[in-house]
Amino acid sequence: MKAAIITVAGISSRFNEGIEEEKRQLKAVYFEGNSKNSLLSHLLDRCDYADRIFIVGGFKFDELTDYINTFVKKELQNKVTLIFNEYYEEFGSGYSLYLGLKNAFLLDHIEEILFVEGDLDIDPESFQRVIHGNASVLTYNTEPIYASKAVVLYRDNKGNYHYAFNSSHGFLTINEEFSVLLNSGQLWKFREIDILKNASESFFKRNKGGTNLEIIQEYLDHIEQGEIQIIGLKQWTNCNTRDDYRRIKERWDRDSEGIAGEITDR
Repeated sequence: MKAAIITVAGISSRFNEGIEEEKRQLKAVYFEGNSKNSLLSHLLDRCDYADRIFIVGGFKFDELTDYINTFVKKELQNKVTLIFNEYYEEFGSGYSLYLGLKNAFLLDHIEEILFVEGDLDIDPESFQRVIHGNASVLTYNTEPIYASKAVVLYRDNKGNYHYAFNSSHGFLTINEEFSVLLNSGQLWKFREIDILKNASESFFKRNKGGTNLEIIQEYLDHIEQGEIQIIGLKQWTNCNTRDDYRRIKERWDRDSEGIAGEITDR
């Protein structure tokens, strides 16, 4: 049994900046033109391989529910479980991941869990490489590393992987030697389920208001480093604003035109 978790609970503050309260929308299901032109639609297509897909929402949860029920094909709907994070305004991103994991752990014979943040656009080829990876997977992208927005993945002088992030979007300090510094792709796959369960339970007891990186780091600290596969993402965009969305949509449109052209040529 394989599961995928997509978290979309955040309030989309930068995405809705300058927009009246009653007109604000959930970033993951926002679309212009065709209803398939949403971040969530593309991520669901990528995660269709999974036996179960857990979507954790909070902000505009009714909007999320309506989108799934109205625009997602029935076969995919049947795989989806929607989970409401009642603390989406109070807690950090970790609680959404915790809720997704809590539900995934209820599945029989769970082999692996993929986790992706819901405000990302990732090319299908790279996503497939993660899906078919034969170990736990950490990802990175090729964007410049800005301390104000990047999540840093680095390897220390003992060969262990760590994450670093400034939640205040200020400067970033790494107080140890490192051999490689990468910009995290925010897409993961976990294969050691018992270790992941322990990491999730530890997070809940220790600091359930923290970020999802706390669960992930706890997991990394307890698995063999040789069991980790690092995969680079060819195309990656973190959608923070409406301008980001429109740049992503332009790429989707170009890709669709390219596919249509190939079909015509045949």
